[in-house]
Amino acid sequence: MENEQAIREKMAQACANTLDTDFFSALCEPVRVELIRVLIVKGLSDIQTLAEEFTQDRSVISRHLKVLQNAGIVSANKVGRHQYFQLNGQSIFEQLSSITNVLEEIIPMCCPPQSDK
Repeated sequence: MENEQAIREKMAQACANTLDTDFFSALCEPVRVELIRVLIVKGLSDIQTLAEEFTQDRSVISRHLKVLQNAGIVSANKVGRHQYFQLNGQSIFEQLSSITNVLEEIIPMCCPPQSDK
């Protein structure tokens, strides 16, 4: 049987592997969070439609969309000369579920409940 330290090391590594820095970094920029909100409201949209909602240049919005796409938060489909963006709900759900599952295993070991004073 593994000793407690080895189990903790294994759990810490599982946590580090699951906490995708691209995913969380993408959510740390207010414009990207607003892009997510706009995509929820508008659904499938091209860059022009999305850029109309922002004061930033279209090229800046395009770069933000690329970051969201690389993080698996947004997917893009090219139709002719237009590229359409939408939230990648399945990817978002899988990422958050994976994090939740790992945390459910780790919390009882590393974060015991605090007693009331």
